[in-house]
Amino acid sequence: MYKKILVPTDGSKFSEKSEEHALFLGEAMGSEIIGLSVVDTKFFNGLPAGDTIYEINQILKEESKKNLRRFEEIKKEKNSDVKLRTIAIEGSPADTILEVAEKEGVDLIVIGSSGKTGLQKFLMGSVAEKVVKLAKSNVLIVH
Repeated sequence: MYKKILVPTDGSKFSEKSEEHALFLGEAMGSEIIGLSVVDTKFFNGLPAGDTIYEINQILKEESKKNLRRFEEIKKEKNSDVKLRTIAIEGSPADTILEVAEKEGVDLIVIGSSGKTGLQKFLMGSVAEKVVKLAKSNVLIVH
């Protein structure tokens, strides 16, 4: 049913649970899994370019790679033989997830819930919520 599954990861406990669910589904259905980590650089907008901004960006990129390595470790821990391909990219998380899902032609997006509540959710919205509202493919949110 699902040939290609996109799994965005941010290193949170919700992401790790979504990775485990995706691996289970991938095993059951013979799916390819794409692990995606998005480096969110929107807070750089309007800041003067310089060494500090560059250093922060490098730290965020390394964290993104670390999140994807952790996904690969979980795959090994589960003794999964699912094909896992990883992508690290800069952009707005929800928009980038939606763009990659469409470009890759995924059948399912498995995403961890953000855990945001109350005023924070109202003001900022949640990545998972935006993905659910705008995705053209099916979306599974894992709590």
